[in-house]
Amino acid sequence: QVQLVESGGGLVQAGGSLRLSCAASGRIFSVNDMGWYRQAPGKQRELVATITSRNSTNYADSVKGRFTISRDNAKNTVYLQMNNLKPEDTAVYYCNAAVSRTILLGPYDYWGQGTQVTVSS
Repeated sequence: QVQLVESGGGLVQAGGSLRLSCAASGRIFSVNDMGWYRQAPGKQRELVATITSRNSTNYADSVKGRFTISRDNAKNTVYLQMNNLKPEDTAVYYCNAAVSRTILLGPYDYWGQGTQVTVSS
């Protein structure tokens, strides 16, 4: 089995910064794309940022220039540095990873349990 464990959420004032981390553990052969998604109350889950195993990144327009996604392949960990946070960034942030558990199995999507980010005005 594979587990994704997130950390780093919390309460911050507008204009502040937070750094989220997500570590994948368990039976892992390789980790392909990793990413962060978020879901605000009453809204659908939306993509925040993704990063490939070769460090190609993609961002939602709403976070470009403020958020930076990165990864440490040796630790199977993905990070999200969030700067200049706004109240509209308030949401539960979920980590996602496409993981192959053996050389014979294709990648399967796994999700973390979510971490709350609250930005006060």
